[in-house]
Amino acid sequence: MWIATWRSVRLRQFRRIRTWVYSPPSGGKSIPLEFKARTERRILAYAAKHYSGKFTRVDVRFHGALCYIDAYTDPDLAPGSTPSTGETRKEWIERLRNVPLHLCRIRYFGNDDHWSFAWYTYAHEKYEPSFLIIGEDHGTAEEAFETSAQFYSR
Repeated sequence: MWIATWRSVRLRQFRRIRTWVYSPPSGGKSIPLEFKARTERRILAYAAKHYSGKFTRVDVRFHGALCYIDAYTDPDLAPGSTPSTGETRKEWIERLRNVPLHLCRIRYFGNDDHWSFAWYTYAHEKYEPSFLIIGEDHGTAEEAFETSAQFYSR
């Protein structure tokens, strides 16, 4: 009798109905091509207007529902410093210029002005959900860039 009761309870557990739950750090919708192009133009225009001297270039790339924003800077080297590897100083500086600074990742949910935001944490080497500078967990692509650029450009 106890075994039959246990099995019936166990079977009921597997029949649970799965429901959809909105979660900003996961899910999202695939970004349409026209939104990709528009989003990239918006981010690059904002970066050029507000951060032209801070970053040498900004890179925007897309994968599924995600948009990754990276920036590149000139290396801040002490005068006379030399590389520890076998490369020349010129090669070393060029290599450092081509190492991206991962700023953030934004997730698309179907609205061009409603993206979720995640920082790239170098301590854990992954993106962590966070709040934008405006205090919200969702915002525009420009707000996401502004939030991460203010932090990394200091």
